Amino acid sequence: MNATVENNNGTGMVDIAMMRGTAAQLLGPDDGPDALPPASAELGALAAALRGHLEVLIPQVEAKAGRLHKNNPTRFCALACVGEASRKLRVADGCTPAVRVAVARKLARSVNALCDHYAKLCGEAPAGERP
Repeated sequence: MNATVENNNGTGMVDIAMMRGTAAQLLGPDDGPDALPPASAELGALAAALRGHLEVLIPQVEAKAGRLHKNNPTRFCALACVGEASRKLRVADGCTPAVRVAVARKLARSVNALCDHYAKLCGEAPAGERP
């Protein structure tokens, strides 16, 4: 899969590889919590970056999915993921280290899921899948 994919208006690129790399810093294999959490200062920066990635991905995925027929399962799944990611953006970072890690990992999983949907909607195979 290409590292970057052209966005819906053709004026820029969405760097899927970079977004996945940010998410991977919080997740272990298979998106599990096996990875050690980063230091508190780094965790805040990662959470902020993930929120920024979601703010870019949500409208992109929503626009691409909106072009599909309303009964298309790909559209339905992508828009459900957009809704879930939007809800996670509204959650505060938390006041204890454990909650901050949990929230950041949820954001990371949403970034990965939206990257998969974005790639699929652009005609590319999502991470871990063959075309």
